[in-house]
Formats: sequence, structure tokens, C-alpha cells
Amino acid sequence: MRDTFSQIHIQIVFAVKRRQNLILPSWEQELYKYITGIIQKKDQKMLAINGMPDHIHIFIGMKPNCCLSDLVREVKKSSNAFVNEKGFTKTKFQWQEGFGAFSYSHSALSMVIKYIENQKEHHKKQSFTDEYKEFLRKFEIDFKEEFLFNKDE
Repeated sequence: MRDTFSQIHIQIVFAVKRRQNLILPSWEQELYKYITGIIQKKDQKMLAINGMPDHIHIFIGMKPNCCLSDLVREVKKSSNAFVNEKGFTKTKFQWQEGFGAFSYSHSALSMVIKYIENQKEHHKKQSFTDEYKEFLRKFEIDFKEEFLFNKDE
């Protein structure tokens, strides 16, 4: 898009289906590199990626011609196939439906990147569920507890 100027920074958060602890340290970096490749092939800028065995945080610089839902759908679909084809898990790997997306100003970039890079340390003190609810409250997103995470999904 010629003559279009923007600055859009989005943190995307989603969980492994049934919030199972399936992402192991032995292959998480390979998964992150694969997801980074998807983001870059879609002409978006990866700013940070990290997570825990049951969820992932992706921070991107997004162009205005990108449809966020389509991008996340592609990341999930392709990375599901990647993990399963590589045989990283004994059971079928899948991401849970849905995702969180939170926007940040340019002044917050370094803080968000540091937060994502320090996920392992952060989650020694706070569960993923509590972290996610904190995001929703901080960004004033209405939610109902019973619909947050369906463990059967």
C-alpha cells in the first residue's frame, strides 16, 4: 500500500488445546523459529516470541493490510502440522481455539519485549490463567470466567 504509514504493535497470546504442557524445552526454539518464518512470510515483523509448555506469546509489528485473525489462523494451522509432522509429542498437538490480542504504543515496545523474553521467570510467580485474566482486565476487555478456557476444547 503506497503512501500508507502506520505503527501497529500487537501481542498475541494463545494456549495449547486443553492447556496441556506439551511444548518442551527440547524443541520450543525450533517451533518459535518456524512461527517466526510464518510471520515474516506474511510480511509482518516479529518483535518477540516465547512461551511456556502450555501457551505462547508472539509480539509483532503489523502492517495495516494484514488481517490479524487470518494471520493467527495460519500460524496455528501451520505450526500444528509442523509439530505433528516432526513427531515432537506422543499425542496429537493442537492449539486451543481463540486467542488474545493486545495493542501497544511505541513507547511500550521494550517493556513488552522484555516481558515476553522473561516468560519462564514470570510464570514462577503467576499462572497462565491469572496472567491472561490480568491482560483482559488491564485492557478493559469484558469476559465471563466460564468461557475463558474450555478444558475440554
